[in-house]
Amino acid sequence: MKLPRRKLIATGAGLAAAWALPRKANAAEWTAAERANAQIVTEFCAAWPNHNLERLMSFFAENGAYRVSEAYEPIKGKQAVSDRIKSFLDRVERFEVRDTLAKGPMVFNERIDHFTGGPLKSWHGVGVFFLKDGKIVEWYDYTIALERA
Repeated sequence: MKLPRRKLIATGAGLAAAWALPRKANAAEWTAAERANAQIVTEFCAAWPNHNLERLMSFFAENGAYRVSEAYEPIKGKQAVSDRIKSFLDRVERFEVRDTLAKGPMVFNERIDHFTGGPLKSWHGVGVFFLKDGKIVEWYDYTIALERA
């Protein structure tokens, strides 16, 4: 049976549009190590509202690094990371984690960090964490959007 040209074009366009719709990928189950790494990052993010610098730094390896955003070079060494975190810790209201993905030693989370006072009201971005032996070796943040105070 031959379809009229107009119907054939409409059917083809409809199939193309359906194919272009976003589909959720079937992600593999996390390994035990990935679950543990994701849990460490989740606990780290949940610890911020307590403003306990010692607790936050307990998540870092001695050679830990922190990149505040893509606009800055990484801060290297646990003491340097501690000094940087201390400079804004009291202004952190909370870290709102929206999504987490773990692959091997890497954990990625989408967050909105909320602040009270200072230059920012909120920062929306992606944190990329590299963990080794249960400690954060690298924490790099990449900005999606920010809201100035």
